[in-house]
Amino acid sequence: MSKRVVVAMSGGVDSSLAAALLKEQEYEVMGVTMQIWSADREDEDTGGCCSLSAVDDARRVANTLGIPYYVMNFRELFEEKVIRYFCDEYLQGKTPNPCIACNRFIKFESFLTKARGLEADFIATGHYGRIAYEEERGRWVLMKAVDDTKDQTYALYTFTQEQLKHTLLPLGEYTKVRTREMARELGLTVANKPDSQEICFVPDDDYQGFLRDRFGEQVFKPGPFLDTQGKVLGQHKGIPFYTIGQRKGLGIALGEPVYVVAIDPERNAVILGRPEEVFGAKLVAKDVNFILVDKLTQPMEVEAKIRYSAKPAKAVIYPAGDDRVRVEFDQPQRAITPGQAVVFYQGDYVVGGGTIEAQVG
Repeated sequence: MSKRVVVAMSGGVDSSLAAALLKEQEYEVMGVTMQIWSADREDEDTGGCCSLSAVDDARRVANTLGIPYYVMNFRELFEEKVIRYFCDEYLQGKTPNPCIACNRFIKFESFLTKARGLEADFIATGHYGRIAYEEERGRWVLMKAVDDTKDQTYALYTFTQEQLKHTLLPLGEYTKVRTREMARELGLTVANKPDSQEICFVPDDDYQGFLRDRFGEQVFKPGPFLDTQGKVLGQHKGIPFYTIGQRKGLGIALGEPVYVVAIDPERNAVILGRPEEVFGAKLVAKDVNFILVDKLTQPMEVEAKIRYSAKPAKAVIYPAGDDRVRVEFDQPQRAITPGQAVVFYQGDYVVGGGTIEAQVG
């Protein structure tokens, strides 16, 4: 009897090909689009991964493949776990990563639970990464995708052992170029569909407008620009307008380049500094999840990324108690940003990761 897999279909080429490959491998495939489109935006369509056109595209692909297709309502959970988190982080002067929250709470927790309720053995997505079970470790492991330019493991570090056991990532062994080639060969209508880049629930990627629509102008409270010694330099427009490392759009001229080096929500202050003050070599991360090991009991040499687009940099991680670690880089890193993820690697293996709480030292 074939294994049943429920594929999260976003209407894009990656998840569509994932479904096609699994059918070729003789799995019993079901396609599901997770409906997170809020009820008050039914008439809008940005073309993103949670849009109405995405549902139409996914349904057409499912029909082409001859697999059952359903839409599941995740609106309330998405509002609670992703959108509220996104807003709360920005209002606290942090820079959130909603894709990681979505992966953690929606795709690989709630979606898996619903799929298991349908007697599915696995869920699958179009993410670029590789999952395997290694007997010598006695653990499921997550590894980088073969295509380093498309690797998405930075956003997948929250996997638990149980989730890895029941998740398939069929595209991890392929390049994005090959993915599109195979989709064309199979006659999938989405083969040339552009990748979605924006935050799916924020129209036109205008997060400031999104916050204004939800909370009104009161979220943008003017406050002081300070230098690193506490001297007032001018007035900012509201902390949601700024992020660590920002130089352009500050609205202040000081006769020399300055950057946002910190945000202090308690004082409603944005701290500006010289270029070299944007760099730091130490941070503390919270809500840490480990994949390669059960827990961290002693210092470990790793390579760490502090943002999706960053190159992994040599570092040592130290246990810091209460699901926290201290990270010390060999070389200072630019714009360590509270709210973003720091993810640890050893070669192709994902060791784990967490949320940056603060730069220290």
